[in-house]
Amino acid sequence: MPPIRGPAVPILALTLGHVFSNAVRTLPALAADVLQRDLGLSPDGLAAVTGAFALTFALCMVPVGVGLDRFGVRRTALTVLAIAGAGALLAAMATTAGGMLFAQIVLGIGCSGMLMGPMTFAARGVPPARFALWSGIILTVGNTGMLLSGSPLAWLVDAHGWRAGFLATAGLAALAMLAVALTVHHPPPERGGRRSLLQDAGEVVAIAASPVLRPLMVFAFASLAVVLGLRGLWGGPWLMEVKGLTRVEAGHVLSLFALALTIAPAICGWAERRIGRPVLMLAASHYAVAGLILALLAGRGLPTAWDAAIFALIGAVISVQSVVFGQVRAAVPPERAGRALSAVNIAFFGGAAVMQAVSGLAAAWAGVGAALASFAVALILCTSGFLLLRRKT
Repeated sequence: MPPIRGPAVPILALTLGHVFSNAVRTLPALAADVLQRDLGLSPDGLAAVTGAFALTFALCMVPVGVGLDRFGVRRTALTVLAIAGAGALLAAMATTAGGMLFAQIVLGIGCSGMLMGPMTFAARGVPPARFALWSGIILTVGNTGMLLSGSPLAWLVDAHGWRAGFLATAGLAALAMLAVALTVHHPPPERGGRRSLLQDAGEVVAIAASPVLRPLMVFAFASLAVVLGLRGLWGGPWLMEVKGLTRVEAGHVLSLFALALTIAPAICGWAERRIGRPVLMLAASHYAVAGLILALLAGRGLPTAWDAAIFALIGAVISVQSVVFGQVRAAVPPERAGRALSAVNIAFFGGAAVMQAVSGLAAAWAGVGAALASFAVALILCTSGFLLLRRKT
């Protein structure tokens, strides 16, 4: 078939992979109890197993960045989607903690390119002035995956078990592959000179350590960790174990969190273009979310409506993190966009992996509340470091 004109349809097709990624990595939040029971895991053990996803994801950002710039978005996206679909099937078939650990590693490899694919396509296909808006749209559409892993997957897990949840996400990966194959037809970019893969990989690392990206790397370290920590793991146990909600009731609350995460990024991209104060927006959002987490903990004895409101506010405010991608795009030429965006994603998911482990230790020491508090501390520390580094550059 002839190539589809204009960037919108290919970008949205690629974003289906990000929908899958968000659904599959947040599924454990509403299946934590049955996953622990069936796989023989403690709370910190489950945190370690699911943390392997984020760690592998972060480690794979270097080859993903190289692949996007060297081989093109289409080839890279189809490859990672196939790997991710296989990971979802492995998770559905896991019978031991080791089997689920392996599945999470495969999922981390596959999902590592799900956000960077549409972001890189947009960085090359839309005017720089509109990239911040498009990055918000990509995150808005992609975050609908968290809506799927809220009430719908909570019902599916209750009715048919957690394995059915992973099988459903495998079907979503197959749908995304078909959409990409039919709509994304950009050829791979021309290779400049005879650069080796090792040289390309080294450039991703060099970009990540460069002075222009260093403050954003520190900021990102705590940012996605909050989303994955609350929506991907500890939100469910907090609502079910501490607040006494059923799985479906907890799913409704977390769906509000996901709805805020779905709507807010596009608004944040628009607001950044109108306000023009990205550093202030980023820092204020992190400090505010730290305060909201502490408010959530302080309201342990309050009605569920308090938790629902706090989760929704956290989802809306943390979405300012989408402004980071516009800042990265503005700092590099289009031909290096894949490597630069992948570099900052190392911090997003590397931080998520570290905080998954830290929060697991905190939960083992003092319960779910301590796990949530660890994210507030990380936000305050990383945001203060971000502002300090900005002053030095």
